[in-house]
Amino acid sequence: MKRAEPEAEEVQQITKEGMGYLADYFDQPYPFSKYDMVLIPGFAYGGMEHAGATFLREESVLFRTAPTHSDLLNRDILLLHELTHQWFGDLVTMRWFDDLWLKEGFANYMAYHALADLKPKEDVWKRFYQGTKPAAYAIDSTQGTTPIYQDIENLKDAKSAYGAIVYSKAPGVMRQLNYVIGEDKFRDGLRSYLRDHAYGNATWSDLVHAFEKSSGKPLENWADAYIRRRGVPQVDVAWSCTPQNKISRLSLSQHDVLGEGGVWPIATQVLLSYPRLKPVRLRAQLDGAKADVKQAVGKACPAFVFANDNDYAYGRFLLDAKSRKAVMTELSGIHDVFERALLWGSLWDSVRQAELDPRAYINLALKLLPAEKDEELAQSVIGRTVTALHRYVPAETRAELAPKMETLASEQMLHSPEQDMRIIWFRALRASAETPKARQELKDLLAGKLTIPGVELRQLDRWNMVEALIALNDPDAGTVLAAEEKRDPSGEGQKYAFMVKAARPDAEAKKQYFDDYLHDATRPEDWVAISLGAFNYWNQPELTLPYLRPALDALPQVKQQRKIFFVLGWLNAFIGGQQSAQAQTEVDDFLKTAKLDHDLQLKILEVKDELDRTVKIREKYSASVHPVVGTSGRRKTAGMSAKKRG
Repeated sequence: MKRAEPEAEEVQQITKEGMGYLADYFDQPYPFSKYDMVLIPGFAYGGMEHAGATFLREESVLFRTAPTHSDLLNRDILLLHELTHQWFGDLVTMRWFDDLWLKEGFANYMAYHALADLKPKEDVWKRFYQGTKPAAYAIDSTQGTTPIYQDIENLKDAKSAYGAIVYSKAPGVMRQLNYVIGEDKFRDGLRSYLRDHAYGNATWSDLVHAFEKSSGKPLENWADAYIRRRGVPQVDVAWSCTPQNKISRLSLSQHDVLGEGGVWPIATQVLLSYPRLKPVRLRAQLDGAKADVKQAVGKACPAFVFANDNDYAYGRFLLDAKSRKAVMTELSGIHDVFERALLWGSLWDSVRQAELDPRAYINLALKLLPAEKDEELAQSVIGRTVTALHRYVPAETRAELAPKMETLASEQMLHSPEQDMRIIWFRALRASAETPKARQELKDLLAGKLTIPGVELRQLDRWNMVEALIALNDPDAGTVLAAEEKRDPSGEGQKYAFMVKAARPDAEAKKQYFDDYLHDATRPEDWVAISLGAFNYWNQPELTLPYLRPALDALPQVKQQRKIFFVLGWLNAFIGGQQSAQAQTEVDDFLKTAKLDHDLQLKILEVKDELDRTVKIREKYSASVHPVVGTSGRRKTAGMSAKKRG
């Protein structure tokens, strides 16, 4: 455990600092006589709190891959999340699981809040946006979403309350409430809530009443919209300028993305951006379907407008067509990293809404990523670029663009001046590697013929590369696997070997694994969980399609026998591993005929949304003819039916 000693010191230090901060912020001393942190290998959750003690997944604290600075900060968030539970969850406990968000949502929000104070140079609220909002919007835009407050009739249904709504939407909504009533009133409301219900139970209405008391504002309508209603508003911007280059009109409008009606009370900050002038930021309120931002009239005509500057509001904020074009032109010149992250996020939302060709996003990423110095933002854009390559574009386009991504990743991995950037570009190479050249680089890294300056690859780094080579059917994959099994015979190594073998592009191997998933009671759940992605590797949808319906049929068994988060992992692997209209139809047919409990129906609808988007994007952009430049320099056409994509 020698390697763990400095990590233990870091874990203890952030916990000590967090305990002091939270006790002061809540005006409530740490409520118990001691606080233990227990590391458990293969633990099913990142952490699990108890009064005076927290269980932590060992892999979340002692990294199996070479960690970046961002990874270390994410560990801080986990530790602060679990620590916050000593107040929100143990000192005051929700009365029943329908209010699960009172502990989980607040623990997440306060973890970021604490880290923002403890490490003020880390741009924590940008991290909050990137770490929570995408998951919240992704589920809240689907027919499988639920309100934050859920009706849980009995304990056996409590599993259904766990997910991105309580872990990601609830903290996003709390950030909006903080903006509505102000930081001081928000803090005073929390203090009152904890003081009035110490060592007892409480409900969401108790918390809202505490905020009403501290702020003097009626919050019943706000709570009804954000806590009791499901879904998310989309906020659109319309603006125009006079011939004298002054804003003549700027308005915001909202609609429910689920089409179920209703409006949200939205407080936001509107950004007016200029190429050579200081940006203008305006506070705006949208309580109905539409509102004019009157204070914008007469301001200089901007290059673009973004309606959720600093991410105070909860909603989907797309750029209007004029602003989107300007952002794609000017993004490289925007120096504020939080603003860049928000704009990249809005562009990605436009891709997922089939309003922006994924090719345009990929090309913009390839152009701008070499200059991106923020490790977390670069990692986010890389991940989305790889998703677009693997899911949204046709095979011909991927064949053209993937080598460019591989080359960029390789160059940055070896030559970036920052170690953290070299690590994330190594991950990018592993994730995007497809051609013989890139696969050879992975083999050279495994063999020690190629090294990354200043970076020591760890156990899971190596196994992830082996997995990629197996999934891509590299001719040397068998030899590489045998060498790694010999090199790493540890218990963890055996688990990772099980994981990577699930990626074999072989029908018999898939059959053996699927049978094992359902019928081998001795197989540890964490072994199964980490292998599901390998089984459904991105390039194997045709091979795994025969297991889509059996995986759906097995849902009642899976829900009964597995732990809280396993069902979503199962569905994300088997439905998320598909890309075709045929798979979409198969899931739709299953939903029409299967007799499932309501929770499982919602989870299928939640996960199926990404498959629906994939099919829509590919049908819109893959079927059309696009001129591209081939390797010879001659122009050729790329385009194919989405249904033919392999």
